[in-house]
Amino acid sequence: MSVPRSVAAHRQAIAELLTTAAARKGTHRLPLMDALGRVLAVDLHAPLSLPPFANSQMDGFAVRSADIPDGGAKLPLAAPVPAGAAPEALKPGHAAPIMTGAMMPEGADAVVPIEKATPGTFPAPTDVDAEVELPTVEPGTYVRDSGSDIGKGALALAAGTLLGPSQLGLLAALGLVEVEIRQPWRVLLVTTGDEVLEPGTELTAGKIYDSNGTLLEASMRQAGLDVVRTGISDDQPEGLLAVLRQHLADPDKPVDMIVSTGGVSKGAYEVVRLAMTGQPVEFLHVAMQPGGPQGLGTFEGTPFIGFPGNPVSCLVSFEMFLRPALSQVAGAPSPRPVLRARLAGGLTSPQGKHQVRRGTVVDGVVRMEGGAGSHLVHALARANALVQIPEDVTELAEGDEVEVWML
Repeated sequence: MSVPRSVAAHRQAIAELLTTAAARKGTHRLPLMDALGRVLAVDLHAPLSLPPFANSQMDGFAVRSADIPDGGAKLPLAAPVPAGAAPEALKPGHAAPIMTGAMMPEGADAVVPIEKATPGTFPAPTDVDAEVELPTVEPGTYVRDSGSDIGKGALALAAGTLLGPSQLGLLAALGLVEVEIRQPWRVLLVTTGDEVLEPGTELTAGKIYDSNGTLLEASMRQAGLDVVRTGISDDQPEGLLAVLRQHLADPDKPVDMIVSTGGVSKGAYEVVRLAMTGQPVEFLHVAMQPGGPQGLGTFEGTPFIGFPGNPVSCLVSFEMFLRPALSQVAGAPSPRPVLRARLAGGLTSPQGKHQVRRGTVVDGVVRMEGGAGSHLVHALARANALVQIPEDVTELAEGDEVEVWML
């Protein structure tokens, strides 16, 4: 009897399988907002400095610090400097009213906040003889130097960066309107089983509705993948092979990987196992519950990943194996947030299996949703986390800490 593969080893095996396919991925340019959730394809250097000019950090008065001796001084006012204006050079011995973000006048090297001035208000535009009393100030006070965020030519974002709101905001601040990204992965998703029907059809005796296709497509699309659905394949190997070859031959939708659900166990009618006869695909057992039976290899040169058929097993397999492998190889999707939480109640776990339970985390405490069964879709829908119980742990008490992956 073969020894089950560890969760970590199977995850790494999937990452290695996808590495070759990742090298073949091309790039294209997208408008910034269309690039949200995508991966930057090239190193990107700043075409300008941020800030592009020295500016004021406060509403106040721009001054030459040397003009204010110890004990302070009363200075006549120069023309005010609003944000967006290009000011004249500051005359020696003067102070210029300046707004937050406005460009520092040439010659000014510090800003005195308005609340430290006397009077603590800006003069009326008609008050041409206004003066202000200011305290001593050090050079550089409340001044944002040009390039203090990033200098022109410096590396702004490295290739492989996942583009979220903060990264896209930086690119916009640099004046960019497009960005070169890696092409997203296209997945051919195949659901199998004579017993499975499309939602919306009549449910006859012995049949169930397909939830795997929707569950996995939604997970994959949420993770930034392009998904091509084949519909449900029956339990005839010839039919499954025809479906796969038909889609792989479509030049308009080249497929980067195939993911199937069902048909990977050791039963008599395991269609995926039968269809993959002669292909370099391995069917094995991973020391995990749920989601133990797995398939991995290539089908006519395309990476193939076979997940088990129960709905919870599908989702757990995607989250435990494919999502982390894509993060490692392609830079996206981002890994799930990992937290520590205290158990609301005790539980047991089988020896030698990494158990993944569904739970709800509230205020640092996790409560299990349903049992360990891989068919409990309602319990899955209530959960907001996957609870990780290592294979060497068989029993946990109320209050014990566990690792949780937030969904």
